[in-house]
Amino acid sequence: MSTDPMSALERPGWLTFSAVVLFAVGCLRILSALYYFADSARVNNLSAGAFGDNLFLWGLWDLLIAVLALWAGYSLLGGNTFGRVIGYAWGVLVIVQSFMIIEYAPWFGFGSLLIAMLVIFALSATSDWKQSPTTTA
Repeated sequence: MSTDPMSALERPGWLTFSAVVLFAVGCLRILSALYYFADSARVNNLSAGAFGDNLFLWGLWDLLIAVLALWAGYSLLGGNTFGRVIGYAWGVLVIVQSFMIIEYAPWFGFGSLLIAMLVIFALSATSDWKQSPTTTA
């Protein structure tokens, strides 16, 4: 049994970065979904967007993105390949959403686009990493 505290830090930094970003974005999207459910325009005014002025649908959309982000982040920290698949799906979904809202909320759209591209880069840059099984002696 290894008592070295650094032995638990075998995960690549980019993979940890993407998991932390997914957790942060998941929490942010839960808050924005709550504002959309309350018919608030505090987050951004998307009344001319894809779902029109129906902010409840935007809330469901944000809640879906939040669930995917939290699920992927948790799975990535566990070293599961399933987290990578969900992370890629989350990145593609957020990129599509960014292009849908960039005209109405340019900073939010550009920021989301940049974060999604960074997460996809982080997942692809560490695609050959596998978590080694822990051995106890």
